[in-house]
Amino acid sequence: MEGDFPPHRLTEPMQSGSAVPDGLCWVSVLSCLLLACSYVGSLYVWRSELPRDHPTVIKRRFTSVLVVSGLSPLFVWAWRELTATSASLLALMGIRFEGIIPAIVFPLLLTMVLFLGPLMQLAIDCPWTFTDGVKVALDPCFWSLCLSDMRWLRNQVVAPLTEELVFRACMLPMLVPCAGPATAIFTCPLFFGVAHFHHVIELLRFRQGTLAGIFLSAGHLVGPVLCHSFCNYMGFPAISTALEHPQRLTILSSYLLGVVLFLFFLFPFTDPSLYGFPTPVCTLASSTSSLCFS
Repeated sequence: MEGDFPPHRLTEPMQSGSAVPDGLCWVSVLSCLLLACSYVGSLYVWRSELPRDHPTVIKRRFTSVLVVSGLSPLFVWAWRELTATSASLLALMGIRFEGIIPAIVFPLLLTMVLFLGPLMQLAIDCPWTFTDGVKVALDPCFWSLCLSDMRWLRNQVVAPLTEELVFRACMLPMLVPCAGPATAIFTCPLFFGVAHFHHVIELLRFRQGTLAGIFLSAGHLVGPVLCHSFCNYMGFPAISTALEHPQRLTILSSYLLGVVLFLFFLFPFTDPSLYGFPTPVCTLASSTSSLCFS
C-alpha cells in the first residue's frame, strides 16, 4: 500500500541540485567508511614476515586490492539505484570520452608546474641530455624493464589507479550531494585516515585535496590517476637537499615560481567548461560551487 513507503522514498530520477534525505547521507558516509576499511584491510589480509617491497608481498597485495577495487563500483551503483539518479554509473565515476584530451593534458601540466622546483633540481643533477632522455623514453626495452618491476607497477600503475578509483571515483559521487563539492574534496582523505590512522598526516597533504578538485572539475578519472602517478614518481620535494645544493638559488627560485604559476593557472586549468560542462558528478551538488560551475 502507498502508506507503507517512507515519505522520503525517491520514485522519480534525481534531478540536478536535488537535496538528498539525511538517511541516505548516512548511508553514503557509512559506505565510504566501509570502502576505506576494505581497501586498507585488503593490504594486510596476507600474513607474512617478508618486507613490503618483496615481489611476493606486492603480488599478493595486487590481488586483494584489485578485488576490492573491482567491487567498489557496486557501492556507487547501489547508491545510484537507491536515489534514482539519472546520470550513468560510468559517467559519475569519471569514465567517459567527452573532454578526455583536456582531462589528460591540463591536470598533469598543472601538477608538473607545481613540481617545477624538483623538476629543475632533477634536470640539473641528471647526467643525461634531453636527447638521451627522449631516446630512453622511446626505447621498448626501458618500458619492458619497468613493467617487470613490481615496485614500479605498484607505485606508478596499481596504487594510483586503485586509490583514485576507490577514494575519488566511488566516494565523491556519494559525498557531493550530501556535503557539497568543497567539503567532499577534503573528506575523502579522512576516510583512509580513519581506516589507517598513522597515515592521517600524509593523506591530508595539499596534493590529496588538489586531486579531488581535479576529479570534480574535470569529471574524469584519468586526470587524477596520471597526476597521482606523477607525484609518486617525484616523491615529496627534497627542500633540505635544495638548500644545500650548489645551485640552490636557481632551484629555490624554481620552487617559488612553481607555486606562483600553480596558483595562477589553478582556476583556468580546472574550469569545468574545458571538460564538458557540467561534469556528471557536479550535477549532484545541491548548491553551486566554483569547483563545479564556471
